[in-house]
Amino acid sequence: MNFTQLQERVRIELRRRIERGTLSVSLLARQSGVGQSHVSNFLNGRRSLSLETLDRVLGALRISAEDLMPAPRGVLLSEQLTERDAVPLVGHGVALHEPYLRPSVVVRMVPLPGKLLAELRPRCTAARRQWERFVAIELDVKDVAGMEPVLKPEAVVVLDRHYNSLANYTPGEANVYAVRNGAGRLAVRYVEFQADRLVLRGYQPGSAVEVMEMEGNETPNDAIAGRVALILQRV
Repeated sequence: MNFTQLQERVRIELRRRIERGTLSVSLLARQSGVGQSHVSNFLNGRRSLSLETLDRVLGALRISAEDLMPAPRGVLLSEQLTERDAVPLVGHGVALHEPYLRPSVVVRMVPLPGKLLAELRPRCTAARRQWERFVAIELDVKDVAGMEPVLKPEAVVVLDRHYNSLANYTPGEANVYAVRNGAGRLAVRYVEFQADRLVLRGYQPGSAVEVMEMEGNETPNDAIAGRVALILQRV
C-alpha cells in the first residue's frame, strides 16, 4: 500500500465514523490539532495530508496504518476474489459501512451458481472503488415490504457495492438498491432522487413510498450500500 492509498483509506475511515455519528469534523480538528478547514478539504478530496499531519490524525483516531490494511483472509475469502463463485454473507450495517471485510464480520460464504459476477459493470466514485465489492445480506419481512414477488422474506441478495450510481444499469429498466433505513438495517427498493431527497418505492402498486432526507454533506450515493446484482433463495 503506497502513501496515496493510505490517505484514501484514512479518508474512508473518517467518512465511516462521521456517517455513524461517532466523529465530526470539528471534533477531529480539536483532537488532532489540524485546522477544521484542512480536515474538510481532505475529506472532500481537495487536499492531502503531510506525513506529520497524517500521524496526528491517526493518533486522534487511535489507530495505526496497519489497522487500515485489509485483514488476512482464509481460503474461502481468497477464493471469492479469484473465482467469483462465493460471496461473504454479512450484517446490514457491515454492508453499508465497512469498506474492508475482516473474517470476524463474515457470517458464512454464500456459494453462487457459476461465475455470475465476473462481467458486471461498476459505476461509482474512485473512493467507493477501494471497497471490497460483493457482499450478500439476508432479508426479513420489513426489508422487502412492497417488493413481492420480486423479493420474498428470507431471501438472500448479493449487492454490488461498486454500483451506487442512480443511473440505470440496463436502459429502461429500474435498478433495485439496498438503502439505509435509519433502523440499523437496509431497505431494498427502487430508488429515485427528487428535490434533494431519496424516494424509495416498492414494486407493488399502492405500496408505501418512503422519502429520505440527506444528512449534512451526505450525497445520495452515500446512503446506498449497493445495487442488487443477484437474488437467491435462502441457503
